[in-house]
Amino acid sequence: MELKELENREDVSQLVRSFYAKVRVDEVLGPIFNGIITDWESHLALLTDFWDTQLFLKRKYHGNPIKAHNEVDEKMNHNTTPEHFGLWLNLWFQTIDELFMGDNAFIAKNRARQISSMLYLQMFQNRSK
Repeated sequence: MELKELENREDVSQLVRSFYAKVRVDEVLGPIFNGIITDWESHLALLTDFWDTQLFLKRKYHGNPIKAHNEVDEKMNHNTTPEHFGLWLNLWFQTIDELFMGDNAFIAKNRARQISSMLYLQMFQNRSK
């Protein structure tokens, strides 16, 4: 498959759907995501909005990722680890590298790295409340 530039919402949707197809069958991440997400189609649409907003500043995402991830951590009895985020990042990078090239692909990787660090730190702080 020839790599293309990550240019628009359709590309973001392809990235999100391809990525979460991998997450859902991952032996570590799959049980977590499949145990929490009950409506995958709505979740994929929400995450497409999130990444469309992150990459193209479309302002379609209206959610609170910190709150959502804190709730996941609570459902996991505060057992979310940096390794979970590392596995998530590795799959994200792998999916981008399989499908896309260019500046926006790089930005998608960099944003994911920044966001995952921030979300884990917020989770950790939330545990002490």
